[in-house]
Amino acid sequence: MKNAIVTGVSRGLGEALAAALLERGLTVTGVGRRSSARLASERYRFVSCDLADAGAIEAALIPTLDAIAGLRSEYVCLVNNAATAEPVGVIGSMASDAIVASLTANLIAPLLLANLFCRVFRDTAQERRIINVSSGAAQSALPGGGAYSIGKAGLEMLTMQLVAEHGASTLKAISVRPGIIDTGMQQFMRSQSPKALPSLAMFQDFHASGQLVAPNVVAAKIADKLVLGEIEQGRTYLYKDL
Repeated sequence: MKNAIVTGVSRGLGEALAAALLERGLTVTGVGRRSSARLASERYRFVSCDLADAGAIEAALIPTLDAIAGLRSEYVCLVNNAATAEPVGVIGSMASDAIVASLTANLIAPLLLANLFCRVFRDTAQERRIINVSSGAAQSALPGGGAYSIGKAGLEMLTMQLVAEHGASTLKAISVRPGIIDTGMQQFMRSQSPKALPSLAMFQDFHASGQLVAPNVVAAKIADKLVLGEIEQGRTYLYKDL
């Protein structure tokens, strides 16, 4: 039996990835505020948890993680996919509580989930993976998208930290920058004003020039290459690598 835990399954890449893994015979646990009717399956369970509420994460997830560990499956994978693009705004214009909520969802929640994963899944005979879904914004400053960029940069450091601390075990950790995906996040960015998002033209051009890739296409590549395929410990995979 192979188990996957995927965050942010209500729509977009998370929903598509959970569906792709179910199609490939995995048992999938979705985590987030909402699930998707598309994922209905006897091999699918959903854990309701607002990942922007750091204090609620452990209590919500531990019973399910313990139950998965009790199955003693051959393979278990955590995909830290959930993310928010809000707040948009240059530094100096954003509300403090919005910045906190962004970094909680985009960085603190994945760190807490990775911490719980490593605590619960200790069996070195079991193949374990953590896949952190990052972005090109982790490497390049995004005017008006600083909170998102900073969170993603920290997420890639989480991957490096996992490798530094667990690299000699059967736990593998990688990051993936999945490219420009046609999701609600892209629509949200295109709907902003140039004042709030000085990089607005870049997002508009992604759409106008046909660069956006369907979530199902990206999800299938991630499922086959990164979840089920052989991976290189600690690597940051780009869309062109998939």
